[in-house]
Amino acid sequence: MSTLLPELAARSMPHLMLAPIVLPLFTATLTLLMREERQRVKLGLNIASTALGLLIAVALLGWAHEASTPAGMGVYLQGNWAAPFGIVLVLDRLSALMLVLTSTIALCAIVFAGTRWHRAGVHFHTLYQLQLMGLAGAFLTGDLFNLFVFFEIMLAASYGLLLHGSGRARVQSGLHYIAINLAASSLFLIGASMLYGITGTLNMADLARCVPLVAPQDLGLLHAAAAILATAFLIKAAVWPLNFWLVPAYSAATAPVGALFAVMTKVGIYTLLRLWTLMFGSEAGASALFGGAWLMGAGMLTMAFGAIGMMASQRPVHQAGFAALLSSGTVLAAAGFGQNQLTAAMLYYLPGSTLAIAALFLLADLIERWRTDGTALRADDGDEAPFLTPELVPRPGLNLDDEEEVLVGRAIPAAAALLGLAWLMSTLVIAGLPPLSGFVGKFAMLSALLNPLGLGSSAGVQPGAAGWTLLALLIATGLLSLMALTRAGMRNFWAASERLAPRLHVLEGLPVAALLAACVALTLGAGPVMRFTEAAANALHAPDTYIRAVLQAQPVAGPAPAPVPPAVGLTPGAAR
Repeated sequence: MSTLLPELAARSMPHLMLAPIVLPLFTATLTLLMREERQRVKLGLNIASTALGLLIAVALLGWAHEASTPAGMGVYLQGNWAAPFGIVLVLDRLSALMLVLTSTIALCAIVFAGTRWHRAGVHFHTLYQLQLMGLAGAFLTGDLFNLFVFFEIMLAASYGLLLHGSGRARVQSGLHYIAINLAASSLFLIGASMLYGITGTLNMADLARCVPLVAPQDLGLLHAAAAILATAFLIKAAVWPLNFWLVPAYSAATAPVGALFAVMTKVGIYTLLRLWTLMFGSEAGASALFGGAWLMGAGMLTMAFGAIGMMASQRPVHQAGFAALLSSGTVLAAAGFGQNQLTAAMLYYLPGSTLAIAALFLLADLIERWRTDGTALRADDGDEAPFLTPELVPRPGLNLDDEEEVLVGRAIPAAAALLGLAWLMSTLVIAGLPPLSGFVGKFAMLSALLNPLGLGSSAGVQPGAAGWTLLALLIATGLLSLMALTRAGMRNFWAASERLAPRLHVLEGLPVAALLAACVALTLGAGPVMRFTEAAANALHAPDTYIRAVLQAQPVAGPAPAPVPPAVGLTPGAAR
């Protein structure tokens, strides 16, 4: 019995890889079948499903990191067809980390939305779960075409979530967002089609196997296809100068949707990192490290653009959008060097900065409502809107909670102190100041840049001038973001002495506290987390393990066919 349970768990874990995709699909179907009047039931179902998804993601992360799992890899052959012919799901440390990050932010965002925002439009819960399905599928798939399918599911849901709550600003920004993402999807299809024409496959592991074998006369076409595909991902990652759409779109979205969208830009970064290390790693022959300089340059320009945008912004929600650009640029620039120690530090920095940005989107909503005392409705073309926004005019008869109170939520003790402390912690993480995880991540990246030939470092691109530029940008952008967020904090807290105390629902303060508590947990567990990210980075920069695990995965053998009995009256040898 003592050995039976671990054996059963080991056999069931690969099937659990389907759960992050199937669970939100099932929940979305249930909520779609329910009447819109049953908002409480939908909310409870959404929260329960998202919480269960977080537990599953944590279990998968633990499984991927176990020593008994070969190289932290899990391969699931859907349809029981071997790669590269069948659809395959692949779980490693990086994809498991992204699943946990997505589920954590999603749970906090839906709890925050439960106080009021989920009632601002129709089909919110269905779209929310479809968004989670698309995100999980993008992180788990091992096939380029299925990556496109999950991207489109994710984007289709995000179109509805961005427009949730209606209003002129959301519609205008939403149309721009839809147009730019449709263009990116077209580039995705063009690049994938060209890759298929050159290599004859769309399986990621098989692509990595085929790239070194491409004929010299076809290298130009291969690189052009990769560049077109990368452009699509760079648009989705909001890299300068392709990021003009992000801040207007994210700031127009409702607060919980903006918090969830903080993960969206990281999907493009994740895909670039996954495909670049697989197809153009150090073992790719003539194509080794192709495009690395472009990734570094684009990332650094995005860092500068994001930091300057934060300085130029006055509204907290705009600063949160530019902070998302700064985080994406930092991650992309570090990834472009192709060094495992720098990649490991970047992977530690990524979840902490994303959690802090999600908290900043939620805080921006609370602060802007406090600035207007939360007692008014927005007027668009003379019509009352069923939600609260910063551009407000007095309106009577606003009853958004069950006790017919005008203000949303109940006053909790020291609400202003909670907002101020949360803003301070978010500032420390985003600016990279001690003692929180932002400082640990940036310090690790600086150490990798200053000691590029340290123990365990891979070849990659030697820092040189690019390394010193990134080092200066890490310090300068941290200083600029510190100045911008500190100035905003002084304006919203210290200069607000005549303002009434904010009234916050417990379920509004709890998600913000949980997101920042996760940043604290990353800091306290910096040693184990850094060892995890080092293992993930080593696996990324040694893609042979990934390739072998996927291409050598065997279908599950079916039951043996029953023997056919001989015909009556004939001997076994005479039966045909």
